[in-house]
Amino acid sequence: MEPINARFAIEWPGFNLTVDLELPGRGVTGLFGHSGSGKTTLLRCIAGLVRAPEGRLVFRGEIWQDANTWVPTHRRSLGYVFQEASLFPHLTVMGNLRYGQKRAPSSVGAEDRVSLDQAIALLGIDHLLTRKPDRLSGGERQRVAIARALAVSPRVLLMDEPLAALDIARKQEILPYLERLHDELAIPVLYVSHAPDEVARLADHLVVMDGGRVLASGPLKETLARLDLPTAFSEDAGVVIEAVVASHDENYHLSRLDFPGGNVVVAQRKEPVGHRLRLRVHARDVSLALERATGTSIANLLPATVVEIADADTPGHCLVRLDAGGTPLIARITRRSLDHLGVARGKAMWAQIKAVALLGD
Repeated sequence: MEPINARFAIEWPGFNLTVDLELPGRGVTGLFGHSGSGKTTLLRCIAGLVRAPEGRLVFRGEIWQDANTWVPTHRRSLGYVFQEASLFPHLTVMGNLRYGQKRAPSSVGAEDRVSLDQAIALLGIDHLLTRKPDRLSGGERQRVAIARALAVSPRVLLMDEPLAALDIARKQEILPYLERLHDELAIPVLYVSHAPDEVARLADHLVVMDGGRVLASGPLKETLARLDLPTAFSEDAGVVIEAVVASHDENYHLSRLDFPGGNVVVAQRKEPVGHRLRLRVHARDVSLALERATGTSIANLLPATVVEIADADTPGHCLVRLDAGGTPLIARITRRSLDHLGVARGKAMWAQIKAVALLGD
């Protein structure tokens, strides 16, 4: 699948945007960073809602912007989901969806076309079709807004912090539907967020932004494991691991998840053996030992080699990147422990994982 090439330069009073990116033409790309980092401005440039004087945008080989070309927003074959659902209050859910469907270009290829029935099924809103927006919860309104964006059969779906206006319960309600978009749609999704858990759960590719610049762009698992990025120095530092359900222990109500380099045991899962899961291991939940521990309640112990060491954001603490048989891990330990254990690059150690967060629960 051909990539998306985006190069923009904007100079505004108090803010500059300078980006030069090649993004995957399929899957979910997370645009991640703190407020004011330039994520939304970049998304609006891609949408054509902001015209960068110096810009070039090539979508799957088709030029949308360069020195001689400008394709306006309504001709860019994209769906845009904002923080607020912005549904038409006088129309039913079906009326809102049909309005979106009217904008679907006839030139969309079969691979990219999304039928109205498919959009309704993907977002689980078939029981809401006759309601008007004022009779929907915040999560339901946002699901309808996403379905409406899909109803135009976009070649790319742009999502600007679609969960930011929702409370925790509504976020948990809508996240499984966003995962379905990831699994079932052939079109690329660009997803803006400042929430690490959302990005870890949904993204395949990660772009880290700060001050209008791109600090890093690469596969999610590799980028999250880097110690030279602000994401690594926060309380949410950690890695994402793709694992497979290997077995279930009915006696102790546990499941074993296998991945390159080892396995972890978690509370019993409902998924069958062979099912793939995404899990997150926070740096704060990984400790280090010189030898395999015995007589401990920590069940998840992995042999690993020290790859890199960096100072953490808290005085007296550091971050240690490890290679556990091809799977990266990060441990957050004190400087005292670092010196006491003699932690150094290339040293063989045991990683003790105190907790595992299953993404998708």
